[in-house]
Amino acid sequence: MKLLRFGPSGSEKPGLLDSDGQIRDLSGIVDDIAGDVLSEASLAKLAAIDPTTLPLAPAGSRYGPCVGRVGKFICIGLNYADHAAESNLPVPSEPVVFMKATSAIIGPNDDVLKPRDSTKLDWEVELGVVIGKHASYVSEEDALDYVAGFCTINDVSERAFQLERGGTWDKGKGCDTFGPIGPWLVTKDEAGDFNNLHMWLEVNGKRYQNGSSSTMVFKVPQIVAYLSRFMSLQPGDVISTGTPPGVGMGVKPEPVWLNPGDVMELGIEGLGTQKQTVGAA
Repeated sequence: MKLLRFGPSGSEKPGLLDSDGQIRDLSGIVDDIAGDVLSEASLAKLAAIDPTTLPLAPAGSRYGPCVGRVGKFICIGLNYADHAAESNLPVPSEPVVFMKATSAIIGPNDDVLKPRDSTKLDWEVELGVVIGKHASYVSEEDALDYVAGFCTINDVSERAFQLERGGTWDKGKGCDTFGPIGPWLVTKDEAGDFNNLHMWLEVNGKRYQNGSSSTMVFKVPQIVAYLSRFMSLQPGDVISTGTPPGVGMGVKPEPVWLNPGDVMELGIEGLGTQKQTVGAA
C-alpha cells in the first residue's frame, strides 16, 4: 500500500493511493496515518479494503507529510562513504545520530524557507524508515518486524548553523520546513528492495545527487537495532538514513547553496517524488 495524508496543513486526512494514482479517503476507517494505525494488524486490515469503495479526495488535494503525530525524527549522518568523503569527514565506525525537530516536518511539495541569517542552505535526499510498533533492544535479525514502511525525505540542512556555530548538528537540521516527508508511506511489501533503490535530487533542473541506497554504510536493520539500544522507538517515529553524494556543500570547485526562488526536485525509486520552492523566513 501507499498510505498518505492529504488536505490543508494542520487538517490533513488519512488516505491511500489507488492503482490509478488517485487519492482515496480513509477518514471513515482510521483517524490518521499515525500511531497504532501503523501496526502490522492495522495495516493488514487496510490492505484488505477495496480502494474503489472509498471516496475520492478532491482533485488537486495537497499532499501532507505521510505520517502524522511523529514523536521522534531521528537522523543518521555520514551513512554513505562517498558523502563522508565529499564532506571531508571519516566514515563512522558507528552510526552518527542526531535529531530533527518535529516542527521541521512539512508536506513533500510545501515551500522550504531559508532561515534568517542563513548563508549555506543545502539539500539531502534520504530514505525514510517509519516505525510500526514499540522497539526496544531489538536484534538486527528481527528489526524489520518493527518497520511499517518507507518514504522519501529531504534532510534540508543549513551548513553554517550545523558546522560553524558550536555544539551539535541539530540547530542546522531542525529549522522550520527542513523536513519534507512523503508523498507516501510505502509498506514493506510494496517497497521493493529497499537496500537497492535509486535516489536522485535536482536543483533548478540540474541533477546533483544520483545514487542508490545500496551504498549505505549501515543498513536499515542495523540502524533500527542500533537506535533501539539508546532509546525506545515508537509507532510513527521516523528515521532518515543518510544521503548519497552530491550535496551542495560538496560541489567543486565552489559549493552551491540554495536561495529564495530555487526549486528542488527529488525522489526515490518506488517511493514517490517531491518538489519544493525555496522561500524566505
